[in-house]
Amino acid sequence: MFDPKNLSPRKLSFFTALGLAAPISLIDLAIEHEWKAALISFLVVLIGGYLLISIVLERFIYRKIKVIYKFIYQTKATRRQETYYKYILPKKSLDEVAVDVENWAQENQQKVATLQANEEFRREFLQNLSHEFKTPVFAIQSYVETLLAGDMIDPLLNRKFLEKTAVNVDRLTTLLQDLDEISSLERGEITIVKRNFVIQDLLKETFESISIKAEQKNIHFSIKKGCEAPITVNADKERVRQVVLNLFENAIKYGKTNGSVKAGIYKTDDKRILVEISDDGVGIEEKSLPRIFERFFRTECGRRMDVTGSGLGLAICKHIIEAHQQTIHIRSTENVGTTIGFTLAAKKDWGKDEAAVVNG
Repeated sequence: MFDPKNLSPRKLSFFTALGLAAPISLIDLAIEHEWKAALISFLVVLIGGYLLISIVLERFIYRKIKVIYKFIYQTKATRRQETYYKYILPKKSLDEVAVDVENWAQENQQKVATLQANEEFRREFLQNLSHEFKTPVFAIQSYVETLLAGDMIDPLLNRKFLEKTAVNVDRLTTLLQDLDEISSLERGEITIVKRNFVIQDLLKETFESISIKAEQKNIHFSIKKGCEAPITVNADKERVRQVVLNLFENAIKYGKTNGSVKAGIYKTDDKRILVEISDDGVGIEEKSLPRIFERFFRTECGRRMDVTGSGLGLAICKHIIEAHQQTIHIRSTENVGTTIGFTLAAKKDWGKDEAAVVNG
């Protein structure tokens, strides 16, 4: 069946030769009035034209397709592959070759988009890293230069400068420790020791450990109604404590005075427990939510309210939860508050003192 949209080189050669043979034989019949001669002329032109056009066309297409496929796959063909390209690929229709090229183009377009996104992320990362280090380093430099100049003879003032220097050194140390930890987490160099423990107990213990910070803003912690019944999870207790501590500190830091922090614990199914920590603080603008777990990312409001943070806390939380093969998410509305939730595995059947070790 004639299909002009899906012609193979041989079919194209045949129909081209037929288009030449038919008018030539008709002209010969009109001049000579001999149908046998016209038939012979038709057959000779058809067969000869088909062979000639087929050979030329297949060689031309093979050469072009060979170049295309070499460009696509960027490989040097072996003799067996050369034979494959020569005798198999020409049997493909041009539409099939076009599909291969389109697929290759789409794949490369995706790679280019990924590379551009990675480059943008790398540029922002370096800018943020420079910014986070620059502030404490310049502060330390100014304090030390002032002390070295010897212009200050007041021991109390000298001590004040040294204390400020020590604060910035501590900030640098914390930043370096966070960087080292998140690098280890990203490389999978973390061991998760899973145990069964009651998540409500951990939440209460963790908030109690930073109660002094909460009291300064008169922020109260509570577990939501209906969530008080003890629920046992199976996870690395100290790593989860690290996540919860970071979320509580953020809730206090960005929470309003006389505000509250609430925790909700829910059984989503037989395998997972959802833990949510909510505050009634400043909230986060919608445009920043997709990036909130990126390294060093902080909202403009966050930078104004906390100049000492590293911007790595939520990124570390994300890696810890993902090392448990679980998920973490965020919901927030400006001037209403923020809720960050994460899932943990439900209680396992082994005894309380037994543990499972998982390499992250």
